[in-house]
Amino acid sequence: MDETNLTEPAQFVALQTTQPGSRSEAGFQRRTSMSLGIAVIGAGMAGKAHAAAFRTASTLYNPVLPPIRLVSIGDVNAEFGSHAARRFGYERSDTSWQAIAAADDIDVVSVVIANSLHREVVEGLLAAGKHVLCEKPLSDTLADARAMAEAARNARSIARIGYTFRRTPGIAYIRDLVQSGVLGKVLHFSGRYWTDYGSNPQAPMSWRYKGTAGSGALADVGSHLAYVAEFLCGDVRSVNGGQLSTVIGERPLPLGAVMGHDHAAVGDTFERVENDDYAAFSATFDQGVGSFEVSRVAAGHANSLIFEVFCENGAATFDQRRPAEIGLFLNDGASAQRGYRQVILGPEHPYIGGGLAMDAPSVGFGQNDAFGYQARAFLEEVAGIDQAASLPRNATFDDGVHNMELLDAVARSAQAGGSAVVVDSGKLASA
Repeated sequence: MDETNLTEPAQFVALQTTQPGSRSEAGFQRRTSMSLGIAVIGAGMAGKAHAAAFRTASTLYNPVLPPIRLVSIGDVNAEFGSHAARRFGYERSDTSWQAIAAADDIDVVSVVIANSLHREVVEGLLAAGKHVLCEKPLSDTLADARAMAEAARNARSIARIGYTFRRTPGIAYIRDLVQSGVLGKVLHFSGRYWTDYGSNPQAPMSWRYKGTAGSGALADVGSHLAYVAEFLCGDVRSVNGGQLSTVIGERPLPLGAVMGHDHAAVGDTFERVENDDYAAFSATFDQGVGSFEVSRVAAGHANSLIFEVFCENGAATFDQRRPAEIGLFLNDGASAQRGYRQVILGPEHPYIGGGLAMDAPSVGFGQNDAFGYQARAFLEEVAGIDQAASLPRNATFDDGVHNMELLDAVARSAQAGGSAVVVDSGKLASA
């Protein structure tokens, strides 16, 4: 896809380049003042994160983006959409994606809705010439994901998928330590992503509990853990030991609308849970091996993405509950004095310098900040800012297909009693 033709409606030229995540305050000149109109489809938990991120994006790093117009929040629930639009300063709300696709004042759209709805909405937006940032996973089926990737390749606008944890400074820094040789070749990755939004049997039925094998916890949070592992370790070539378990077999229907992981009032009617509450598997990378465990029923762990990566020259660990630090072990010095050290992240680490209003050491940051970096990177690409002078680009739809092919391999391994399954992918995602 030739992205030189994909930079309407704004063009910029970089006079100097900067290192991604370590941004200079100089080096850019605006060639036009044409603005970008933003919409977010989905006013739920993640949709609000996208809405806030676009509001913040132009305040990060160098002031080189065109003027940003916050135009619309779309949601089938008019009350949710209207409330989010007022809260985050968007001009209006819409109740159909078709209205956003047809709107001449909208250029960029985030799609943050149920996975099963992604294909119709994304393909419609691309056909209308909108630039699209889609939440992960790309879809609820591999066939639809592949069709979406084909539509993206044929579109004249830009289509990207949000891998938000790639923007977490601690994770990006560990990747730097691996790739620079400080940690060296990865030998072993061990990761888990435990959540507890489904641990209460009275949590209301929603789209998250419907779908085929692997569309539950594996797709919801396992997709995050999988792309983080490949970001650090390279591509997964095969998986084995796949396990999918549903431990809460039915859930009550809500009495009203449910947003995100909210525990709304429920009635006496129950429906069967169709997908996995828990998943686990092992993987073989190009070099090294890994183990993975994900859950939506891990009581006490609201959002626990935790991993450790073991390398030739040491190891590193990350815990999303403490996102402003990493643990680092290096094989240097006297063996009697070796051990994990706490590294507090600051402006010398990826994304932080210029990425926070107060970017001093030990200020701290969280997951919402990563959404801002993601939105900023997408707007830089849409605006035509040179890649060398921008944040790292967002993942492509082909990357999103690869992520789903990996998860599909886990589901097939589970169905085959844990047998090894080669990941079927023509596009590998570690670049």
